[in-house]
Amino acid sequence: MPTKPLLPTLLTLIALGGTPLAADTLFQTNPQGKQVIVHRDAIIVKEDSSFIVYKHFELKERRIVKIRLSRGAQNYSVKVSSLEERLQIVEKWKRFGFKGTVTDVAGKMIRLYDIYLDFYPPGGRGSLLESVPPRTMFPVLMEEGSADELDFSKLTRIEFSGERLTLTLSNGQVKQATFLMPTDQSAEARFLGITDQYDPASEDVFNFSIPLPQVKEIRFE
Repeated sequence: MPTKPLLPTLLTLIALGGTPLAADTLFQTNPQGKQVIVHRDAIIVKEDSSFIVYKHFELKERRIVKIRLSRGAQNYSVKVSSLEERLQIVEKWKRFGFKGTVTDVAGKMIRLYDIYLDFYPPGGRGSLLESVPPRTMFPVLMEEGSADELDFSKLTRIEFSGERLTLTLSNGQVKQATFLMPTDQSAEARFLGITDQYDPASEDVFNFSIPLPQVKEIRFE
């Protein structure tokens, strides 16, 4: 199955979209006193006199990210959108992120949008290290001994059987592998994403998380 060029499509829609989706807009006042747009199609989740925290869709990584800006002397201001506009922008994020259906070891299935992989202290919360960033790639050690990091766009299915993985690639090939933890420290890898119940006002960029040992299968769409 060929990979569709989603990035140019998304850029075109953002630039030309028939019905503009304003969501929240972040401005900065320049030295001439003019307001310049720093970011649109965002969602502000927290702000006070010292900082602004907002979420937006990162095109390069195809996932939702959260940014913290220090106001300082930067003269930032925001235009907050309605709930309806925020819901629309989340629908836009869901359309262009990686999506798929996760089946856990108990057989429960859930459809996820904007799926990504992140690494946590065992049983803990929060990213483990800046040197182990979240990603939309799956690190593996192939059966023949080579290490690889497969972009989600190259995968249609991952089946988990203990430490053994069966990977079905988008070109139809089937490979056997094991998961390759990208750090020597004790860590837990998890799939994260948003569901249809995701709250646009949430400070988190996900509302569903599952450790890899609890996954039986994931099918990417």
